[in-house]
Parts: sequence; structure tokens; C-alpha cells
Amino acid sequence: MPLVKLEGVSVSFSAAPLLDQVDFQIDPGERIALVGLNGAGKSTLMKVVSGQLHVDQGNVWQDPAIRVAQLPQMLPAADERRVYDVVAEGLSEVLELRQAFEALAEKTDTASLRKMESLQHRLEALDGWHLEQRVNTVLERLGLNAQTRMSELSGGWRRRAALGAALVQRPDLLLLDEPTNHLDIETIEWLEQVMLDYRGAILFVSHDRDLVEHLATRIVELDRGQLTSFPGSYNQYLEQKQKLLEDEERQNAEFDRKLAQEEKWIRQGIKARRTRNEGRVRALKQMRQERSQRRERQGSANFNLEEAQRSGKLVAELKNVSMTYADKPLLQNFSMTIQRGDRIGLIGANGSGKSTLLRIILGQLEPDAGEVRLGTKLDVAYFDQLRGQLDPEKSVIDNVSGGRESVDINGRQRHIISYLQDFLFSPERARTPVKALSGGECNRLLLARLFSQPANVLVLDEPTNDLDIETLELLEEILLSFEGTILLVSHDRRFLDNVVTSSVVFEGDANVREYVGGYNDWLRQRPRQEPATEPEKAAPKPKQSNDKPARKKSGKLSYKLQRELDNLPAELEQQEAELERLQAETSAPDFYSRDHEDVAKVLEALHQQEQRVEALMERWVELEAMQEE
Repeated sequence: MPLVKLEGVSVSFSAAPLLDQVDFQIDPGERIALVGLNGAGKSTLMKVVSGQLHVDQGNVWQDPAIRVAQLPQMLPAADERRVYDVVAEGLSEVLELRQAFEALAEKTDTASLRKMESLQHRLEALDGWHLEQRVNTVLERLGLNAQTRMSELSGGWRRRAALGAALVQRPDLLLLDEPTNHLDIETIEWLEQVMLDYRGAILFVSHDRDLVEHLATRIVELDRGQLTSFPGSYNQYLEQKQKLLEDEERQNAEFDRKLAQEEKWIRQGIKARRTRNEGRVRALKQMRQERSQRRERQGSANFNLEEAQRSGKLVAELKNVSMTYADKPLLQNFSMTIQRGDRIGLIGANGSGKSTLLRIILGQLEPDAGEVRLGTKLDVAYFDQLRGQLDPEKSVIDNVSGGRESVDINGRQRHIISYLQDFLFSPERARTPVKALSGGECNRLLLARLFSQPANVLVLDEPTNDLDIETLELLEEILLSFEGTILLVSHDRRFLDNVVTSSVVFEGDANVREYVGGYNDWLRQRPRQEPATEPEKAAPKPKQSNDKPARKKSGKLSYKLQRELDNLPAELEQQEAELERLQAETSAPDFYSRDHEDVAKVLEALHQQEQRVEALMERWVELEAMQEE
């Protein structure tokens, strides 16, 4: 039985609907990644699913007993509330019921006793008498100190507190909107593990491609008001999506060719008006109407860097640099040399000292000890994740142009409106105050401002937050073609792997080392560590269907369980054969040219078969573990 079901749902805030007669279903235990371009309507769909937004057309059904919790995109305030109180706010309904019950406790009149009885039934249904135990269990699970003030926590720990407020509700469906924003890599991997262990259903929006790859059991794309489901991994989604776009392009080209032929025919005049050709004329009118209603795919961002003259070969040299901040050592005898063309990633926990090292490299901060030598002809452009370079009261144009009507990009003048359209700002949107922009739009605006300045050194501090995946991949291509030097702070593992050539890693206790390659290269090269005992354990790699456990001789299993274990290999082999057949069918070149309903039916069968094989694998592991006890 589904948790949520949408049938023929439409939602529109302008001429083109964000949701156009869509069907969508969430089943128990699913982990669905919702993807799409910025502005496609992902947040709108989340609000429809949660019941916060009424639809213009169609039906939205929820299981009457469902509990839905949401992790908001914005961080909770860094105020004086205790962490315990923030987590307990997730049970605000229970708190209100208990306060009402306690207010009536001293009254003895009949009406009050009846209200108390009603409140007691509701509290028992919500397990409200164990509120403190539920909150403490979540605090322990997330590694949170109940008495710590929110003002004392970093962004990552405040995100944990917000997650605690959602998990304490024991939801059947958890909604996550960009959950990795403001989190360091260690916390992202911890969050990934928490979500893998979570038994409820999850619908999440994220630009972190590794998180989507590891976590999602199904990917749903929202494109031009339509939802398309892609069972399997993120990489499989990319392959299937490319096939769909190619098929759509071929079909549109064939349609346009036929329309052009009919338009040419109608202009012949008298022959087109003969009675026997009236049907052809009506068909042409229908084709014109169909073409006018076609929704073109939203354009992708398209931008280039304004490169300055080449810097000297040496960009910066650090020798035996040490730095302490607030009695906490950040760097200890650290040395490195940065040369022109290096693309260096800075990896470490929030507060470990990455921004401090950047300021030292750029000559903005004197270290406590050691030498820093800067190169010559350095033109630095800085991307600030806190968006301090933007004036919220000014328009998009004014924040980029500085009063100019045009910008110079690699020797070519571009009108400011034309330039901003490369960053997906329409002329109307370009005149909008920055305070009215979304997070993704603000980051695109920062990139527009940054790339309009001549630079041979790019300093990028978390540039990927809120960007849709297509813009993220384009940014990767631009950075790879940039001939200058790049210093990149990012918690996006795949972005680091795709862009940087070396990594400076803050490994704790002022221990900073330089490694060749990106994030995964560091994982392979770093010193072996003892298994983690804190909540921030690295997420395990997803199981593969061919990682079959070795068979063992029968031990302490009952006769029934031993029979089940003995029969599992043959059953698993049969189910894997069916899975391979479905995978082969969906990989056929002409698969996506078949009828849409047929394609959807086969893809759903593939999804169900993958879950069936996974369940058998888990049962095999479970029985083997029981046998060893």
C-alpha cells in the first residue's frame, strides 16, 4: 500500500505549469532522489507531497496514519536554545497536549475530567508519555549534547539538531531538501549512513551526486512539468536520460519536417482549398496547435571565464608555517609550493582551518611562524560561500555591472543583459533585487560576477551549494579549461575528484598533508586508521548483487531455517537471471522508442526485481549470521 499517491496533479504559478497532470507514488521503504533544473518545481512537489500546498487539479492521497517529517533547507538559528529543546520541537504536538493535560490535572469538575480523558487517549496514541526517552534516544544516536546552546554550534552540528527534530517524530516519510548544504565531508558521510539505516521512506533533493548514487533506490526527474521515474543508480539514470533526450530530439525533428512540408503545400493556394483536401487542412491546423503547445527544455547555463594575463610560474610558497586561533593549533610547520596551473582542493571538517590557510596563501593573514612568499602578476577572483559580495538591495544587473552597460569577456564586449542570460537570468529577472532570488540563483549570480573579472587565480569557497547538477557539471568543464590556478574548498566529493589535481587535507590536531589527486585518491593514500567509534562513521559501499557470502556448513539453525538457507542459492540464481533479462531489455537501442506505458511498465518491473534480489541477499546474510552464533 503506498504512503502517498498523486493522480493527474497540476500546479501552476504562471503560464507554464510546474506540475502538468503528473502521477506519482511513494511506497514504504523507498529512497527517492528528486532531480531537475533550478526552478523546475522540485520544492513545489515536496510541498504537495507534505500537504503544505493545495493543487490546482488532480487528487493527492495520503495514508491516513502516515507521519511526515521534513528537514528544511535553511539552518536553524544560532540562538540561545538548548539542543534538547530544538530536537523536542519536533514533537510540538505532543508538548502542547501534555501542557494541556497538566493544566487540567488539578481540576475535578466533570468537563475537565472528560477533556483529560480525551487528551490521555491522544497522548497514548502518539506515545506522548515517553517524550523524554524519545528525545534522548535521538540525541544519543546523532551524537548531540542536550545542554549545548545552538549559538555554540557550527553549521554542520546545527544541521544535526534539525535532523534530530525530524527523526524524533518517527516519520514514515522523511523529506530532505538539500540536506548536505553547509556540511563537511565527514558529516555528509555520517548523514549518508544514518539515511541508509533509516527504515522509513525518503524523498530528497540534492546536488551531491555521490549521495544520490549511494542512497537512492529510484531517481525521479521533474522536467517541463512532467515526472519520469528511473530505477537504479545515478549513473544508470544519466544513460537512460540521454537516450530519452536523443529520442525526443529525433521525434521533434521529424514532426517539424512534416509540418514544414504541410506549410509549403498550403501555400500552393487553390489545390489546398479543394473539398477532397479539407481533411489535410484540418490536420495541418492540428499540427500547428500541437507545435505551439510544445514545451522546450529549459536552457542550460552557458558561461566562460574572463582570463587575465598569465601569472608568474610561482603563485605562493609556504615554509614551516604555523598558526593558532583561539588557543587551537590549526597549522604546524606546514610547507607547500603552489605553481601556475595547479588545481588544489582543500578538504577538512568545518572549523579545521581551511579558510585560514587560504588567507595566508593570499597574503591576507600573517602566520604565527614561518615564511610566505607570493608570486608576481597575481589577479585573484574570490567566490564567497556566504555571499558577502552581493548587495541584497540592488538588482542582479547592478551587482554585476557596477554601472557598466557591457562587460569584456576574453577580448569581446557583451551587453550585460546578454551576459546574464548565459547564467539563466531573463531580462525581467535581471532587474530583480537580489533579496528576492533563490539560493541557486544567488550562486549563479556570484559566478556571473566572478567570471566577469579578469583573473589568473580563482579562489572558490563552496561554489556548488544550491546549483542544479547540469550547472554543476558545466562549472566543472569551465574550471578544467581554465589555464590559471585554482584553490577550491568543497565538500562535494565528486566535484573534487573531477576538478582538482592535488588535495591539502586537514586531518585533525593541526596535522595537514598534501596528496596527489582528489578525494577518493586521498582515501586510498591516507594512513590506515583505527575503526571510528563516533557517530561520524564513513558510509559503506552499496552492496553489489555478485558479492555473495561464502557458504558455511550447517550450525545452530532450526530445520525450517536451514531448509530456507539451502534453497536460497537456487532461488537467488533464478531471480538474478530474471534481473539480467530485464537489464538487457532496457539496454536495447530501441527500448525507449516503444510506447511510453510499456517502457514505464518494464522499468517498474526492473525496479521491483532489483529490490527482490536485494532482499534475498540480505536474508542470506542474516541466516549466515544466525548460523555463526
